[in-house]
Amino acid sequence: MLPDVNIVWLKRDLRIQDHAPLYEATKQENDTHPVLVLPVFSWDSSVWSSPDYAQQHVAFVRECLDSLKTELQHNGLDLLESAHGIVNFLEAVSQTHRIVGLYSHEETGNQFTYALDKEVAKWCRQHQVPWHEYPQSGVVRRLKNRDHWHAIWEKRMALPQYPVPSIKLVKSDLSVKFTEAHSKAIQFNKPQTDKPLRQKGGREPALKILHSFLNGRASRYRGGISSPISSAEAGSRISPYLAWGVISIKEVMHALWMQRVRIKQTPNRYPNHLEAGLKGFESRLHWHCHFMQKLESEPEIEYRSLHSAFDGLRDEAYENAETIKKLERWKSGQTGWPLVDACMAMLNQTGWINFRMRAMLMSTASYLYWLHWRETGLHLAREFLDYEPGIHWSQVQMQSGTTGINTLRIYNPIKQARDQDPEGQFVKQWLPALKNVPNAWIFEPWLMTPELQQRYGCVIGQDYPAPMMSIESAIKIARSKISAAKQAASGSQETRQIVQKHASRKFKPLARSKKSKQAKTKGSDSNVYQKALF
Repeated sequence: MLPDVNIVWLKRDLRIQDHAPLYEATKQENDTHPVLVLPVFSWDSSVWSSPDYAQQHVAFVRECLDSLKTELQHNGLDLLESAHGIVNFLEAVSQTHRIVGLYSHEETGNQFTYALDKEVAKWCRQHQVPWHEYPQSGVVRRLKNRDHWHAIWEKRMALPQYPVPSIKLVKSDLSVKFTEAHSKAIQFNKPQTDKPLRQKGGREPALKILHSFLNGRASRYRGGISSPISSAEAGSRISPYLAWGVISIKEVMHALWMQRVRIKQTPNRYPNHLEAGLKGFESRLHWHCHFMQKLESEPEIEYRSLHSAFDGLRDEAYENAETIKKLERWKSGQTGWPLVDACMAMLNQTGWINFRMRAMLMSTASYLYWLHWRETGLHLAREFLDYEPGIHWSQVQMQSGTTGINTLRIYNPIKQARDQDPEGQFVKQWLPALKNVPNAWIFEPWLMTPELQQRYGCVIGQDYPAPMMSIESAIKIARSKISAAKQAASGSQETRQIVQKHASRKFKPLARSKKSKQAKTKGSDSNVYQKALF
């Protein structure tokens, strides 16, 4: 008779705290009928070779796994890594053990993780292995509409956290066998290099940065998260740890609620505006799941426009030479618009930029350069260390104006620069070619005379590129095209279906409101990056 084993398939949940699959799998162990529990992380090539992951993601996950392995060992468990895919791993284990159950969290990932889930489900059916999946956020699987979504989210967040399991290790040679067989095979050398200034993975840095936010930095959250200068400290910066499940959203919510209670009890111990900042951050955690729900409910929005009225507006295949040139200039930070290029330069080094600048980058690509959102979205996915597919593709589409229900938002990069970086501090930090340009010219250096360009060491076309187009003209053309498509889509059956499936109910205007009729087609979640990223 084969020995019994429970397998815990780790995905974007690299922790042992508040981990339903791990807790439930270890509950099956007892003295009379020992069950081996095997946590495994699978480096499936179909997922890790996909175009939205980069080398920084591989390196970050590697650090998280190293941290997780130590934690698991302290609690009597080994962490296995499979280089040959989760299905091959299950097949190999089933040759020497009876798999009693497969345990995992539900995942709202990209099209490749979705396909992998289907493959695993098929294998489990064929081998009569029960697969137990548990939600780990407010995302609801098989949700019909948004009518009761917010109530479900609140109920889930209020539930107790799962305890950290502590078990007697059932000895097995599986750990040694798989470690030796797979360790050398785990190689995913993506074409991009790792980012030198990105955040480090693991439980310890995650808790450290969360603690600093809850105890002080959140006091600058309101009013500090829009500027690329102040947001690095005013924002929570926990987004990559949430994206990879190093900490759970419920864990963060509980810590936030406890801190708000402490502030009310002893307000003099904490900085001014801390409680207000935490309250604002709490609403963002709600929106975090709201946007992920969109991809969960409609996986096709990763690669297809949410509303068909916007199909064919842009060069989706990138067949035009001018389109390709624009894409490369945008990706490399050579647009000639200093704030846009400075943001790309920061992303290239750190893997992070604040919400408003993310919106501006996408707006610049989709409206000013009139690029199709799929390729630009893939580039940003690779650039964002905190890439969360559910949030990312929902926002990419909204910022590109292809949902049919959201307010059109076109960012003027010169206005944004003057509003968010009035002294040019951020631009000069990330664009050395402009470090000596006076503030009067810093956001429009092409307006300097040739003599001034020589004097300040920034010759346009040589030291720094000239813009390819007029911002005002590009905005006018883009607004006209998008507005025409949106007008054609207004009131259609497809638009009503999108509202039913995706629009927020929490902030829906009352029926007697003068704007209620308009709101039915616009929806109420138009502030893209503002409401979902940290």
